[in-house]
Amino acid sequence: MEAARSACFSALKEKMLQYNNLSFFLTAATCLLLAAFGSAPAKAAEYTIGVLAKSGDVKAISQWSAHGDYLSEATGDSFSVVPVTFAAMDKTIREKKVDFFLANPAIFIEMREQHGAVALATMINSVHGKSVHQFGGVIFVRKDSPIMTLNDIKGKRFGFVKKTSFGGLHAALYLLKTNGGIDPSRDCSAYAEIGTHEKVVAAVADGAVDVGTVRTDTLERMAEDGKIKLDDFRILNQVKDDFPFVHSTILYPEWPLAVLPHVDKKVGEKVAAALHDMKADAAAAKDAKITGWKSAVDYTPVLECLRTIGVSGGE
Repeated sequence: MEAARSACFSALKEKMLQYNNLSFFLTAATCLLLAAFGSAPAKAAEYTIGVLAKSGDVKAISQWSAHGDYLSEATGDSFSVVPVTFAAMDKTIREKKVDFFLANPAIFIEMREQHGAVALATMINSVHGKSVHQFGGVIFVRKDSPIMTLNDIKGKRFGFVKKTSFGGLHAALYLLKTNGGIDPSRDCSAYAEIGTHEKVVAAVADGAVDVGTVRTDTLERMAEDGKIKLDDFRILNQVKDDFPFVHSTILYPEWPLAVLPHVDKKVGEKVAAALHDMKADAAAAKDAKITGWKSAVDYTPVLECLRTIGVSGGE
């Protein structure tokens, strides 16, 4: 830029000496524009975050679009959020249609193993005023059920959310397999994919299935909303610890926000730092119903779980 200005003023001096009024004024105008505006600012780099739309596209956008705004302001680059279904996630990432993604730990592990994804931060969830960065599974029956132990589920009807749900199935399958080699798909009289966590609870309550599994906080949330009473259910293999919600399984790290290997490492570092600095009262945190993010934790327990139950991601 300085070289351009110097050349311009040299030309201006030369024209002045030649008293060529037209050339003089044209050259002067060019110099004034260069001095006043300088060079055009560089266009901000654009990045896309794919968000697992577990409850539909509209909810995913309303919940996470503010994260795009937050990261754009914090990093100086441009970030936008797009919803991605379970079925489309692998293809979307393989074809580099997104640069970052937010998904459950099982999907992250699969994308890490297959495409080299790297976790930048782990979500700190906000549930009923409690901040947690872990979750797990709950295996439960009706209070009047004769099922008292994990082994008692053999021959009974087993209900779960979806085959792709980590908290709503995988965590429970790992617990059952490592405690007596129980496989509900083989050992139970019915192995029913019910669709949502709340529908699983309703199926157990109505007697449509004998035993169900959902992710932690589901029962407490439904009880707080007046949809169920916790006393109407019994938790199998309940773990007694300081975690604020009932659970049967071990606890696993919450959802990560991950970056793909085609993104410059420095950009990933900027995003990680911005997420770590997010405050609980930020619009992005409020919309997402989280309290913020922490440095990415170790997702090895998730990999072990998936390998043990034979689900893709650890193979």
